[in-house]
Amino acid sequence: MSSGRTEPVAPGARGSRASRYGLRSVALVYLALILVLPVGMVFFRTFENGLQPVLQALSDPETLHALYLTVLIAAIAVPLNTVFGVFCALLMVRRTFPGKAFLSGLIDVPFAVSPVVVGLSLILVYGRTGWLGGWLAENGIRVIFALPSMVLATIFVSLPFVVREVVPVLQEIGVEQDQAAHTLGATPWQTFWRITLPAIRGGVTYGVILTTARALGEFGAVSIVSGKIAGQTSTLTVHVEERFQQFDLVGAYTSSLVLAVIALVIVLAMTVLKPKEAGS
Repeated sequence: MSSGRTEPVAPGARGSRASRYGLRSVALVYLALILVLPVGMVFFRTFENGLQPVLQALSDPETLHALYLTVLIAAIAVPLNTVFGVFCALLMVRRTFPGKAFLSGLIDVPFAVSPVVVGLSLILVYGRTGWLGGWLAENGIRVIFALPSMVLATIFVSLPFVVREVVPVLQEIGVEQDQAAHTLGATPWQTFWRITLPAIRGGVTYGVILTTARALGEFGAVSIVSGKIAGQTSTLTVHVEERFQQFDLVGAYTSSLVLAVIALVIVLAMTVLKPKEAGS
């Protein structure tokens, strides 16, 4: 029979609970100030004057072309970085060769180098006075201030994500299943498609999502090599800057909203995939 008395709470437990709640509150306030409030203001400012100005901004030919160009660049860069990332991860985990540590460090260069520096480097290589620029101009090949340089810049800045997501997965699964398949007579290609790729599918998926997000949101390197030609070489991020500088706030907010919605969809995709990954 219960006596009705409550057990006393130790002072240390009470202090520990208070510290946990305090840390959570600080984290939530920090995220609200840095992330939620600015994004919320973008949504508010976009629809501040009603839906009609937003629809007009979305139907603007320059906005549509910027969106098309952004998606096109991502559609080129993401598959290339995915293929490179998977095979580079296999090379780094399953092979031993001279310069392996150097290659690992080289892959992380896009994390350390400013995108603006990347854009300037591409101009020094592919510009008219660059190392390859003269030969390219003589043969009628235009790289800088055109789509190829924008794709190159996007590939560079989004290069490491698939590699860095797949490497730990490969290290965790080991090589036992691959060796068993080889013993049973499977070719390396069959082993990759039937054993390795299904095992690393989660890492590849996360890497692709992060690469896509980085490619869609790239501004610094692309703004340098694109020339910012409205309706021709402006991606959606560059278009936001152009609209803002021309005091077209509705156009700038609308394009920012499109980018924010894409980012939210990507975050939602990562959230949905997490339970599947944990349960597999």
